[in-house]
Amino acid sequence: MAAQRGVGGGPLGRPRATAAAMRGLGLVLLGLVIVLLQAVPAGTVRLYRTVTKPHSPSTPTGRRRKAKGLFASKTSIQCSGSEESGSDSLKIVGSTLSPVKVYVKLDHSSPHILCVTDHLRNSELIDPVFQWNGPRGYLSSENTSVQISPMGTLIFEHFSSDLSGVYTCSLVYKLIAEQPDKRLTIQYHIYAYSDPQYHYELTVKYHAAPCNSFHNISFGEALLKILSKLVANLSCKVSLIKSECHHVKMQIGGLQNEMFFIFSVTCLETENNELCSQSACDVPHRSNKAKNLIERFFKREVEIRKKSSEPLPEIYYIEGTLQMVWVDRCYPGYGRNAATHPDCPECCVICSPRSYNPSDGIHCLQCDTSLIYGATTC
Repeated sequence: MAAQRGVGGGPLGRPRATAAAMRGLGLVLLGLVIVLLQAVPAGTVRLYRTVTKPHSPSTPTGRRRKAKGLFASKTSIQCSGSEESGSDSLKIVGSTLSPVKVYVKLDHSSPHILCVTDHLRNSELIDPVFQWNGPRGYLSSENTSVQISPMGTLIFEHFSSDLSGVYTCSLVYKLIAEQPDKRLTIQYHIYAYSDPQYHYELTVKYHAAPCNSFHNISFGEALLKILSKLVANLSCKVSLIKSECHHVKMQIGGLQNEMFFIFSVTCLETENNELCSQSACDVPHRSNKAKNLIERFFKREVEIRKKSSEPLPEIYYIEGTLQMVWVDRCYPGYGRNAATHPDCPECCVICSPRSYNPSDGIHCLQCDTSLIYGATTC
């Protein structure tokens, strides 16, 4: 006998745990397990780390790497942290005309920031004296995160958000021993940046038990565990954003109960390179594989139900309601601004003073009272 779905009992009524309802919940959970086992391909290996490989400029990763490739030929804006070019090979010279912008990836080393201009880079300097000052005053190599070479080159180790700001180098030198000292001041604007947080948002609907039934909660928890297990071998995770039960009036069938689920599917940056080759480790590639597995999971659930001679369970997927949308966001305190940072348009750059990003949006918002880098409140 098919399980009955009515609205009897009301939103304040006690849940009705009938034997038929329990059997229905058991059947749907069993069906989900069967679909999961059929959806996971045999011999799947665990992926560990993103390895760089050329990408099409049309993909998010391709656009980001295309932008970073511009920095090698520009002296006004420079970037470090990409795996294409090690920080040891990237050297940045200053300018007396305007500040030079430098972007350093979070938790990475910076390029070599020189206390000379392009004009003086290959000149012989007599008795040069270098002095660096940052947002907190005088800099020295006594700080574990800062290195200053005898030639005045500044290098950051494990760059963090609080190191962002304006840095000034003062150089005193002679070109000829008999001449008086010459003085030069160079200014750099150094920004922390991170890659956008890419993920899919998944929305799906299920026919449900009465909205006050504990069966809906148990089912939501079971569905989350199954989806998480489905993509675990891709180093991806599934999180439940929202779960709501609503009464829906249908043209045929009257008033029914439906569960509305919203999940996020995020593939993580990984550390090791074992059993991982080339583009198979890229976050967008693994995200797309996770998307395909999830779509296949719901398709198989419909196919199994159509082939089954059993009556419909109390809770089941509503065919055609699955939607997956690609989303990229920045972390709080970071944002994208192609006008301010035209050579790093895909980067999430730390918000400058007088701006902030309170959540995981995509842009830094204006705030005249914010005077720090990376503000999350106004």
